[in-house]
Amino acid sequence: MFQTNIVVLSAFALYLLAMLSIGVYYSRSQQRLSDYILGGRSLGPWITSMSAEASDMSGWMLMGLPGFAYAIGISAFWTAFGLCLGTFLNWHFVSRRLRNYTEVANNSLTMPDYLKNRFHDEQNIIRLISAIFILIFFLIYTSSGFVAGGKLFQTVFGMDYFHALLLGAGVVVIYTFLGGFMAVCWTDFIQGCMMFLAIVLVPIVGVVSYGGLSPVLERVATDSPQLLQLVPDTSMTGIIAIISAIGWGVGYFGQPHILVRFMAIGDPMELKKAKHIAMTWVIISLAAAVFVGLVGKVVLQTPLSGADSEKVFLIMSEELFPPFLSGLIWSAVLAAIMSTASSQLLVTASAISKDIYHTFVNTKASDRELIYVSRFTVLIVAAVAIYLALDPNNYILTMVAYAWAGFGAAFGPCILLSLFWKRMTKNGALAGIVVGGLTVLIWKQFAWFGLYEIVPGFIFSLLAIYLVSKWDAPPSAEIQAEFDRAVSLKQKITVLKNEDE
Repeated sequence: MFQTNIVVLSAFALYLLAMLSIGVYYSRSQQRLSDYILGGRSLGPWITSMSAEASDMSGWMLMGLPGFAYAIGISAFWTAFGLCLGTFLNWHFVSRRLRNYTEVANNSLTMPDYLKNRFHDEQNIIRLISAIFILIFFLIYTSSGFVAGGKLFQTVFGMDYFHALLLGAGVVVIYTFLGGFMAVCWTDFIQGCMMFLAIVLVPIVGVVSYGGLSPVLERVATDSPQLLQLVPDTSMTGIIAIISAIGWGVGYFGQPHILVRFMAIGDPMELKKAKHIAMTWVIISLAAAVFVGLVGKVVLQTPLSGADSEKVFLIMSEELFPPFLSGLIWSAVLAAIMSTASSQLLVTASAISKDIYHTFVNTKASDRELIYVSRFTVLIVAAVAIYLALDPNNYILTMVAYAWAGFGAAFGPCILLSLFWKRMTKNGALAGIVVGGLTVLIWKQFAWFGLYEIVPGFIFSLLAIYLVSKWDAPPSAEIQAEFDRAVSLKQKITVLKNEDE
């Protein structure tokens, strides 16, 4: 579709060189496992917020969501609304308490590590089950990013899909392998800025090129009036579709690659500032992504169908901008893919190295050995994810939705109640993780009622945690005292912040 252009290649080359340089730079500072996994808990509010949102949104925000809006119109807003709501609730209720509790709970470095320490699971059953679900769903999630990268290079440079897939995956693996958490977070910050500018700029230029907003909306209303209906179907099927779209929001409470950003901020008092930055970014970006789909209906000379609808952002960029600028915008797509895939690889590597290898294989392993295990895991997981991504007909949005539901249902209720319900028990946590994860895996196969699997998975997980915990004996006095200590730490920080203000 596009002719390879030396100017476009130059823009891509500059971007890739910058990202790899960051990976090499931070590879020199990885002395401890906590540095590689959490950056030594030293992030500031800007890096924390931008890294969280960049790793959250991935290539689906620049390809999947615009393609979805291109196909169904502004009713895609319900998905954007659910994500904005979930982002706010996650930052407002979870971020600070999780940051404090992970430090109180034996300075936990990973989500399975936190759950193990939170419930004093000496048998490490929760840690093992958590690590297994993380591996399963991150393989799907990471492969979706590799599919997006393959489609990007295939479309822009005219490469065959297989070699395009290897190129995109290779860059992600190299700087994740070298630099660890700090490299990922700094590249996420840069990539988050690029994603924001690109997703806002493209629809604005598209509207201006067509003569203004009114002509765009009039053309859409004439050609495809159903695309301007916020609720196109008022039947039960339509209502279920809206519930499913908003249901994306509850997935935030269980996403390991997002929650780990809360754990890594240096000063918990800065989380309020980080929340404001994150919410500004996500509201504007998601609104613009939906708008890209609508504007694309008018601006594009050739209509798109099927999986090709996910290329609407790429094609608009090529038609509206000169080669170097379009190259930079396509680099933003690569940025979105790289930011999420690298975060997912890192969280998976930490789950394998710390939660499985260090716990069950070699309890005396040094930090240096665990870093090597983490890096080796990055290579293995990436290889499997590439294998899963070999089919170019995969829908990015479908793969992301599946993995998102898996994490949201398996871990979301468990994380929420572990932070806010003192009576929750170890068996309750284990029941919630297993029930939530299995519900998603089973519901996906049958697609009952057309309901997004995260909704029943989240509800059943909540019920499992509550019922098993109430049936179980209360947690020990030590666990309850630890809970009170984490809560009081949050309250002390709040008091100090109010005094400063």
